[in-house]
Amino acid sequence: MTEAKKPKDTPAEPVVSVRRIHRRDLNRVWEFLKLVFRDVNRETVEYQRPRSKKRFLEVYEEEGVEQLLFLVGEGKEETVVGYAECAFEISGTDNWMNERYFDKRDMRPLFVEELAVHPDMQGRGIGNFMLEQLDHLAKLRGCTHLVLEVAENNESALHFYRARSFFKLDAAIFLAKKIATAAELLPPRRLKKKKAPAAAEEGKVAARSAKADAKKPPAKRPVAKTPAPKKAAPKPKGTAE
Repeated sequence: MTEAKKPKDTPAEPVVSVRRIHRRDLNRVWEFLKLVFRDVNRETVEYQRPRSKKRFLEVYEEEGVEQLLFLVGEGKEETVVGYAECAFEISGTDNWMNERYFDKRDMRPLFVEELAVHPDMQGRGIGNFMLEQLDHLAKLRGCTHLVLEVAENNESALHFYRARSFFKLDAAIFLAKKIATAAELLPPRRLKKKKAPAAAEEGKVAARSAKADAKKPPAKRPVAKTPAPKKAAPKPKGTAE
């Protein structure tokens, strides 16, 4: 009786861990964010954050901002698969948030400035884990809401958030109207032929005149005509000869 072959052990799914960002992580996290938002920024009116590496490095130095890395692997095999950035107060000089809006509604938000998942790791639960982590932070700090911004034409992101009980706060959208305008700069124009200097032009005229004269046939000399002899006047009648 033959023994049944044991099925080969399938490799376990990777484990995702979370930790706060270190200074040594800044360069590779910046490259990670460029990869994640490359396609999104081609299609949206408002450029997604971070707008520049300079601003990204400034955020690291700011107080009250949490920057979390979600990682797979350990040591040299460690790979960034997610990044979350949040603040407990409105921060940054490029922020358009209106703090009074939340005060009037008795909302104490945790502002989610960035939420990014590696394109190759989407659909594997990393986004859920990131939101759970942010929700946990919000509860510990006494926040009542998670507040974030998403482009209206980013349909996959909208579907993701709405499926997790996010709702629209404001109805602001970008509007545009085409204006009939004329170009400020005139179209290309063909140049005229370059004029020859005056002296050279006069020489060319004289040469052309001489050449034309040379082609003309020689003029015929006029022939002198001999005058006809005059007739004698008739004598009057009755005159003696």
